[in-house]
Amino acid sequence: MPACGQPAQPSPATWQHGRVTAATHSTLFPQAPDTADAVLEGLDPEQREVATALHGPVCVLAGAGTGKTRAITHRIAYGVRAGILQPSSVLAVTFTNRAAGEMRGRLRQLGAAGVQARTFHSAALRQLQYFWPKAIGGSMPRLVDRKIQIVVDAAAACRIRLDRNELRDVTAEIEWSKVTQTVPADYALAAAKAGRDIPRDAAEIAQLYNVYEDLKRDRSVIDFEDVLLLTVGILQDRHDVADQVRSQYQHFVVDEYQDVSPLQQRLLELWLGDRDNLCVVGDASQTIYSFTGATPDHLLDFRTRHPGATVVKLVRDYRSTPQVVHLANGLLAQARGRAADHRLELISQRAPGPEPRYTEYTDEPAEAEGAARRIRELMEAGIPAGEIAVLFRTNSQSETYEQALADVGIPYQLRGAERFFDRPEVRKAGIALRGAARFGGNDSLLDDAVDLPSQVRAVLSGEGWTTEPPAGSGAVRERWESLAALVNLAQDFAAAKPAATLADLVAELDERANAQHAPTVQGVTLASLHSAKGLEWDVVFLVGVAEGMMPITYARTDEQIEEERRLLYVGVTRARQHLHVSWALTRAPGGRPNRRPSRFLDGLRPGSTATVGRGAAGGGGGVVRGFTSRPDAVPRRTQRTPARCRVCGRTLTDAGEMKLMRCEDCPSDMDEGLYLRLREWRAVQARQSGQPDFCVFTDRTLMAIAEAEPTTPVELSGIPGVLKRKLDRYGADVLAICAGQELGEGSDGE
Repeated sequence: MPACGQPAQPSPATWQHGRVTAATHSTLFPQAPDTADAVLEGLDPEQREVATALHGPVCVLAGAGTGKTRAITHRIAYGVRAGILQPSSVLAVTFTNRAAGEMRGRLRQLGAAGVQARTFHSAALRQLQYFWPKAIGGSMPRLVDRKIQIVVDAAAACRIRLDRNELRDVTAEIEWSKVTQTVPADYALAAAKAGRDIPRDAAEIAQLYNVYEDLKRDRSVIDFEDVLLLTVGILQDRHDVADQVRSQYQHFVVDEYQDVSPLQQRLLELWLGDRDNLCVVGDASQTIYSFTGATPDHLLDFRTRHPGATVVKLVRDYRSTPQVVHLANGLLAQARGRAADHRLELISQRAPGPEPRYTEYTDEPAEAEGAARRIRELMEAGIPAGEIAVLFRTNSQSETYEQALADVGIPYQLRGAERFFDRPEVRKAGIALRGAARFGGNDSLLDDAVDLPSQVRAVLSGEGWTTEPPAGSGAVRERWESLAALVNLAQDFAAAKPAATLADLVAELDERANAQHAPTVQGVTLASLHSAKGLEWDVVFLVGVAEGMMPITYARTDEQIEEERRLLYVGVTRARQHLHVSWALTRAPGGRPNRRPSRFLDGLRPGSTATVGRGAAGGGGGVVRGFTSRPDAVPRRTQRTPARCRVCGRTLTDAGEMKLMRCEDCPSDMDEGLYLRLREWRAVQARQSGQPDFCVFTDRTLMAIAEAEPTTPVELSGIPGVLKRKLDRYGADVLAICAGQELGEGSDGE
């Protein structure tokens, strides 16, 4: 009887491999090292320390660009080649299919084929599929790719209307609840404790969450988070199943450990049992997914849970120039909080390069056009389009840059949307190439094709590929870019193996699809900062680095502000050599130029001043703390603290804005109903006293009151425009109105 997951012959039914066989040799990979010692060649001292630490718990604190994937893959390969680790007993887990595919590719390149490298979800799904009949019985429920339709149905059942944005946000709240193991009944309390910025009333979300779970049960379907929850449940309840999994996997490696959620941590603990053969790798300074439930606490508490752990710090940065690394270190030097206490000071190993460039533009279209012009110059100087990226805070910023690049004829690709091999045009192209490989002798399209690249071009021309890209942007351009990526892959494949046939290329595409190893598209990458994590380019444009966007307006707490800083740090460390940082003074042409560069650049960009007191413990609110006034601000005669916009942090000089304590154009959280009630009350007061309305309170003061919603005389007196005389006369009325109380006719506050 074969061991679990080890059938005598390859089978699609094993829980270890599922329907994907172990990674096979790729014609694009070079020859594997001859010996175990050869695996260690080329590693720096710290990487070698990681590679040879094969026993007991190991924690690798790896800064950006320090070769963490290289270190852990060489660790696994060295253990396998030295006979210390059995390939089938090792499970390496990470967070994206792309990262898992890259890890599998590196491992087979090093001669460690057979090691399982998967995402948490993929590994759990294989186990769930295999053990479901034994642990639960019957067929496993169908896994739904997208839960949003069920959320729509839950809202309809609850008679709750959700717009498109609310639908997305409620879905995200359900996902967060599940990865933090929060049940519907506990949602309101858990969301408040976590400081969640929820899209609807907490009770409504809890109701939607509860009905969503009922609908899934009624329809016999499960979602992505259920895969982890159900696997955890089975491993907790069925000791025989847990023992079987633990007998299979003896050694665990977890990449990007700072992104582990409580649910994933629980699954890892159940995989481990009472053993400690665990190696984790992470960087608390790259924690940027807390909104999904990720937390760096598991990484930072690793030595507390494993007192005897070996800890190795990787700080030699092989990716970026000293100039880029200096900016990255400067960003973290101003950080606060627990993650900042564990920051790593990177040391560049590259030759010096150009200083980061900082550019201010009048408006966002001008910023996009400026970036496009500079990209054109870089491409004309010999930098490939595929080595250039434009990174922004939100996906909504993409369109302006798509248009700007299209206007000057620069190819581009969008990242962070649909996976490459899941795109309809790529699937159709694969079918066409597979058909040509089988029956190409009867295809007139291939009559004049003399080599593999020309055969691919001929086949894909029937799918819409042309030698020149289509004009403009949008879906047509995206389809062309996908097909062009396949053409480029064929050229690279033929260069690596001149005798390769179309059938060989199809096999390579199948292997890449299984590993989600997408080919490189020869175009400038447009991506959000979140989707750029784990990637790198020779040239990076960080755009929209202004207050209100970086940090984003809705980041209010200290923790949220610090995560925004880490997000910018991730963006900076994507650049190998050239880094361009820019911002616009206003969104649209002709708008009011009231934006300022991000506070995170204070003291780092030329002409700016370092923020006073940053880095100290404690302090006030995260949104307004630590700003410096602009260099062109007129000094005050007194030592009063300058007024700051409570949304974006800009110094306020306009009297009306100072009353509101925000810029005119910054978003308002004013209670419109309260504002109208205050205006009605003011009209009565003005009529009774025979004076204009503004002599009671100006519109701006009423707006400030409606935004602040004061509850005490002290809070009301802190609003500009509410002087002592007016506080004494009108304070009681205003506070009563803010509290929702009804005033009697003729009340004048006396």
